[in-house]
Amino acid sequence: MTLARERLEENLAAMRDRIACAARAAGRPPESVRLVAVTKQVDEAVARELVALGVTDLGESRPQELWRKRDLVPELVRWHLIGPLQRNKARRTLPLVHLIHSVDSVDLLDRLDDLAVELNLQPSVLLEVNVSGESAKHGFDTNELAAAVERVAELQRVKVVGLMTMAAYHPDPRHARPTFAALREWRDRLAREAPPNCRLAELSMGMSGDFEAAIAEGATIVRIGSALFSESDEKP
Repeated sequence: MTLARERLEENLAAMRDRIACAARAAGRPPESVRLVAVTKQVDEAVARELVALGVTDLGESRPQELWRKRDLVPELVRWHLIGPLQRNKARRTLPLVHLIHSVDSVDLLDRLDDLAVELNLQPSVLLEVNVSGESAKHGFDTNELAAAVERVAELQRVKVVGLMTMAAYHPDPRHARPTFAALREWRDRLAREAPPNCRLAELSMGMSGDFEAAIAEGATIVRIGSALFSESDEKP
């Protein structure tokens, strides 16, 4: 997908304004919310335009696409993997990413830690939580979270820095707020007894259709794709 620079610049400015307004409405400074631009729908030329406009955090859902774009977009980008990571793609992915949002099992945590020891890395990850309980979504069940956080204490290199979730789709973003509130409540509960390598400062939640509801409930990272790349003047 290609997009005129002027339209991209307008969309980005509008998105930053909406993020700032949502943060202020929640009693938080705008800089407390980080925008990750999800580039899975656009080509590397558009991704480079985003970087030129000052966006330094880019996200991809598929490891293979992250590998490809990472070679074609300036090195100052901090890449985020927001989609599932299969164990057999972990070795190539781990050295390339700033943050993995989608750790959904203890097995994957262990695999990443083994690789981090081997490759002399200290990666940061988020635990993905299936708060809505939808069978089609990835992530830890909420009843598995406490045990997963306890397991983090045994890791040598991997640092768990927060939680991530996706709300069930609904045209009214207000329906997403209970999911986001539940993730924040789980974070607050678990953080009281989390080990030193599990700080849980970050909440990655909210996408183009519901990010304002997520910010109202404490999101520190929002993952925005379609709203940035829309050719329409309509608010998503």
